[in-house]
Amino acid sequence: MISSKPVRGTRDILPDEMRIRDRLEQKILEIYRVHGFSRIETPVMENLELLLGSEGGENLKMLFTVLKRGEKLELTKDATTLDLCDMGLRFDLTLPLSRFYSNNQSMLESPFKAIQIGNVFRAERPQKGRFRSFKQCDIDIIGDPSINAEIELMDTTAKALIAMGFKGFTIKVNHRQLLSAVIKKAGFSAESIGTVCISLDKIDKVGTDGVTQELLEKGFGQEQVQSLMSCVASINLENLGQWVEDTESIEELTRVINSMKTLSKDQFEIVFDFSLIRGMGYYTGLIFEVSYGPYGYSIAGGGRYDNMIGKYNKVSVPAVGFSIGFERIISILLEEEKDAVQVDKAVILFYEPQHDSIPEVIAAADVWRGKGYRVNLVAMKKKFGKQITAWDNGNYQGFVVFGRDQEIKTF
Repeated sequence: MISSKPVRGTRDILPDEMRIRDRLEQKILEIYRVHGFSRIETPVMENLELLLGSEGGENLKMLFTVLKRGEKLELTKDATTLDLCDMGLRFDLTLPLSRFYSNNQSMLESPFKAIQIGNVFRAERPQKGRFRSFKQCDIDIIGDPSINAEIELMDTTAKALIAMGFKGFTIKVNHRQLLSAVIKKAGFSAESIGTVCISLDKIDKVGTDGVTQELLEKGFGQEQVQSLMSCVASINLENLGQWVEDTESIEELTRVINSMKTLSKDQFEIVFDFSLIRGMGYYTGLIFEVSYGPYGYSIAGGGRYDNMIGKYNKVSVPAVGFSIGFERIISILLEEEKDAVQVDKAVILFYEPQHDSIPEVIAAADVWRGKGYRVNLVAMKKKFGKQITAWDNGNYQGFVVFGRDQEIKTF
């Protein structure tokens, strides 16, 4: 017998949760749109060469690839992934946006402010709260080189989170250029910065000792590693200038933090966190994440990626984005019952299938719909009393019987 369970690492979503998801997505869209962002859509599949050349960090190890078809597919003993596959599923929404902008730049505003809401795919090891297919909600600003873009993105994302019922969250901020400067000052080569960042990005999961051990296992020297980890533990916004000479980046970081403190109106915190890495290798400037409550993961994150679009059109275009982790938001809301199932303005219109004219039933339902109700047409059964009891599930305000009731009856 064929199993009816979904593919491992994916899940079915039932109507009660789907109503919550739809409602939250609408709230996010409303906030994004009133702040001047426009929604776009890109394919879930991209050319494999584009995905592999994206500096996607650890996500490149979790690519879902698509086999070539027909004559293109040649099976040999020494075949590589690129020999066998020519497409892959997107692992985030930033890379597809960069390709999209390069392909459609002449038809877009400048700066271009994009909304993307869609599923991404990663071949994760399935576990609680981590899926192989999950939704992300992104906003990006392309074409603005100033940190005003970062401030606008943080402000808009914070407003979306507040609209969904989140308060007291923390936006953590760091700067990739400052991070790179400190790594080099600790004795690491420029070529090893990416590798070091991949290890540092795990500090919230494995701690300082775990990162230290991993860096040593990668072959880096004891003195280098100890110097770096000492810096990560002690550096702050006040003593940052003692470690790096990049005053421009420090000023950018300080201005963003001070601006967001003004805009927060004490509804959330904004802090400098030098241990913040963000796993993607394509970030070039400010990076940020949102943490909330006791949960050991971020609920949103992003950063500046000025060099990515230039890979496709040979013209460097500044870009920065912020992504809400929709699945994590939903998990928290369900756990804390912040957005419990709400009874919609909804009714059931029962009708007798043997006697009532379905066009007249639909016309009657449309009258209720015109009053703002969601109307579900349900054919009556012989044991109508039991049927009414079965439909008393908390999702409807009541019911009416076609041809009989003028007012809504409660269950």
